[in-house]
Amino acid sequence: MRPEVEGLREQKKRLLRQRLSDTATGMFLERGFDAVRVSEIAQACGVSEKTVFNYFPTKESLILDQGESTMAALRAGLADTEYSAVEAALRILSDELRAMTSWIAAQDDPGRAAALIRSFGALLRSTPSLRAHHRDMTDRLVTAAAEALARRTGGSPDDPEPRIAATALRGLWSIQFRSLGKHLDGTRAATTIHKAVTADVRRAARLLDAGLTSLEGADPSP
Repeated sequence: MRPEVEGLREQKKRLLRQRLSDTATGMFLERGFDAVRVSEIAQACGVSEKTVFNYFPTKESLILDQGESTMAALRAGLADTEYSAVEAALRILSDELRAMTSWIAAQDDPGRAAALIRSFGALLRSTPSLRAHHRDMTDRLVTAAAEALARRTGGSPDDPEPRIAATALRGLWSIQFRSLGKHLDGTRAATTIHKAVTADVRRAARLLDAGLTSLEGADPSP
């Protein structure tokens, strides 16, 4: 969550980072990921290639930039024992879905917005380096969640229970992504999409809740 009072320097950095990601995403969707050089993205944004890599460590992270913020939010959410692990994940998912549906609502052409999101998914599926980057980010997210869950229970992140629980939690993001694709047909209002996707995610979350609740109440000793 961004601080309520943001300095001018921080604001400029945030806006440039967003412009770099948006520009890169547009170019990748238009021409394909492998056909676009980082130097072209830098030139389009009026910065050096070095500046691009100061904000994004890899070319892949220019378009898959949500993972780091999701990881930070999940670490913080799971550290707050006021909420169950599932509730913490649902709060993050809700924020991410709200950002997406707010973007959809702001577009003049809902059909084009839906097509862009579908094209993003197709680009990810068809590009080996993006698939590999996404798998790596998923593994890192599961590891971070397992560490946070182990701290909640007094166990070890290498124990099978925190690891399988973390994997199950991560699965809620896949449910949300697939549900968004299912309900995003270019005709439904953003609020309708939000409600439908939220219902699907919460339906999946109910399956996890009992098991994760029992994990948090379990004795960590063998």
